[in-house]
Amino acid sequence: MSTTVLIIDDSETVRQRVQHVLLDGHVATNVLFAKDGLEGFKLLLNNRIDLVLCDVVMPGIDGFKFLSLKKARSELVEVPVIMLAGTASDVHAKVRGLEAGASDYLTKPFDDEELVARVKVHLKIKGLQDELREKNQRLEELSNTDGLTRVVNRRHLMELLDLEFTRARRYNNALSFVMVDIDHFKAINDRYGHQVGDEALTAVASVLRQDLRRNDVIGRYGGEEFSLLLPETVGDGARVVAERYRKRLEEYQLNAQGERIRLTASFGVAELAPELTNLDALVRRADAAMYQAKHQGRNRVVVAAMDGSTERDNVGS
Repeated sequence: MSTTVLIIDDSETVRQRVQHVLLDGHVATNVLFAKDGLEGFKLLLNNRIDLVLCDVVMPGIDGFKFLSLKKARSELVEVPVIMLAGTASDVHAKVRGLEAGASDYLTKPFDDEELVARVKVHLKIKGLQDELREKNQRLEELSNTDGLTRVVNRRHLMELLDLEFTRARRYNNALSFVMVDIDHFKAINDRYGHQVGDEALTAVASVLRQDLRRNDVIGRYGGEEFSLLLPETVGDGARVVAERYRKRLEEYQLNAQGERIRLTASFGVAELAPELTNLDALVRRADAAMYQAKHQGRNRVVVAAMDGSTERDNVGS
């Protein structure tokens, strides 16, 4: 595994010595150099750095100012910094550095074996922290994702809807919500079995994931129902999105037991309106429009009018 260490020191002699010690001790595979804190900070921003060795006293941006710059960037907080101090007697400087974010201190002239040992310790700690962070991120993803279709689950969908609803209300932004229900899904399950039913759900989710904007969200609402959360989108725009997915589903065919199964869905679109004072009202309006699409013959998009009534939209064959 590649390990990169950044050495920040205005002394070329110190930089070269530290490099040799780290490479000879097999604790670093790559070493970067900087003559002052500003140059070091730029390298830290633009490279994947595992650990920093930084002199305290340097011209221009010294070690303390470097720590301040680093501390202001959340993505750099976890990178350990070992400060290189010129004297062992300045306890105040050590305390100041540790409070500013330094992980450890070494006093010049340092012992080579001690330098290697301390670097190894902090690299190990960082490795364990990175591993824990990755596992926590994975757990969070799993807790927010529907296990079958790999889109967000209903709980997380409603959390995101609540966030977008609040934001839209506060800043007077547009917001649309779309309910999607697979047509004749029970018949698919009854005729071909639940495994094919699961394949149909996965296929629909895959189609709905296509071409989503960065802030759009596709979630599994429950059973054979999915939802599209479309921030900063008016009703007409949501209608276009829904119709695009309706056509794609209509053109999609699922192969099962030697047969080609046609998949279609009914879409209900609702736009945030002044009278919708909570997100449940927005969901109910989209749900009502979706059921209206079912009653009108399925495989179509129905948009709820701003007064809560429904408007018939494009109809599939």
